[in-house]
Order: sequence, then C-alpha cells, then structure tokens
Amino acid sequence: MEAFLYTIVSLIARIHNHIMSINDQVENSFTDKELHFIVIGVLGIIMLLIIYPIFRWLANSGHTMVIAWFYVFTVIIVITFAIEIGQGITGTGAMELDDITAGVLGFLAMFAIFAIIRGIFHLIQRWWRK
Repeated sequence: MEAFLYTIVSLIARIHNHIMSINDQVENSFTDKELHFIVIGVLGIIMLLIIYPIFRWLANSGHTMVIAWFYVFTVIIVITFAIEIGQGITGTGAMELDDITAGVLGFLAMFAIFAIIRGIFHLIQRWWRK
C-alpha cells in the first residue's frame, strides 16, 4: 500500500511538473491558483463523466452497497490524510504514511468482517424462504 501511494504521489508530481512547464512556455502564464482551478475543475468533470454511468448502472442493478462502499472508502482516505496533516501541523503526533495505511487497512478489515456477516445473513434469508 505504501509503495502504491508513493507511486501515485510521484505520478502526480510528474504531471504537475509537466503542466508547469507547459504553463511556463505560453505567453499568458496562469498563477498557481488559476492552474489549480482549471486542472482540478477539468479533472473533476472527467471523473464525473466516467463515474456517473458506472454508479447509475450499479444503482439500477441493485448494488447500492458498492456505491456506499466507494463513498465511505473515499471519505476514509480523506479523513486519514487530514488526521496526519493535522498531527504534522499541530505537533500532536508524527505525520507518517504508515498511519494512513494502517487506518485504511483497518477499514478494509472491518468491512471484510461486515461482508462475511452480511453474506451469512443473506444466505440464511435465502435458505429460510425456501
């Protein structure tokens, strides 16, 4: 997980450098805030155009748990990063990627337990109906 996160951070840094070099080459350079406005805005719309049809299909096929899982997983990642950044800023703890990884793995482990219990419950329901 840690290697995966470092790979993503490295990829984002390369993309950032590429965008900055393009920005430096044009005569009407954008400020950092203007670039963030444009790039994140475009990225958000692209993600929406990709994710919306997938979630719509999942909702129409009765897979709302999958949609809920993606939402919660995303929020968990944001929360774990926010906690670590907060610890780094306030000095109340060490800002470590291992803490983020442990938090995310904790959610995945708890969800695995939940999924097993839910699966058993659904099996009992199906067996009971027959």
